[in-house]
Amino acid sequence: MNFAGFWIRVVAYIIDLVPLVLIGVVLAFAFGDPLVDTSAEPSVGASDLIGLVLGIAYFVGFESSSWQATPGKRVLGLIVTDTEGRRISAARATGRYFGKILSGLILMIGYIMIAFTDRKQGLHDLMAGTLVVKGKPGEVGYDPAVFE
Repeated sequence: MNFAGFWIRVVAYIIDLVPLVLIGVVLAFAFGDPLVDTSAEPSVGASDLIGLVLGIAYFVGFESSSWQATPGKRVLGLIVTDTEGRRISAARATGRYFGKILSGLILMIGYIMIAFTDRKQGLHDLMAGTLVVKGKPGEVGYDPAVFE
């Protein structure tokens, strides 16, 4: 397998941020939440919670779909698989999503690991048993469900 390295995954994530940020701005205006909160106390608005749900739906939905990738990964020819090269389930994609939160909370070390592990796995990939590889859906490992 041709594992996707750190920098190509960073670029894919930046591409994925574009629609998510645009949706976030629209939600903030729709709910009257300030784009920049200058108050001393942090608060969570309705748009923040809806944004979290949309983020989960975006990453879980795309990565467990027949695309096996978010639009950013797809543009760069990357897919998310299990360690056998098969399409991942929505449950595994959800675990991977929450693992990304942990990867970021520990000073981004979970993401930096991608640059130093043999199979280019971050902490979230190790936790979820996933790989990000260069390839097309259905070509890395055999999974008949990909062709449904």
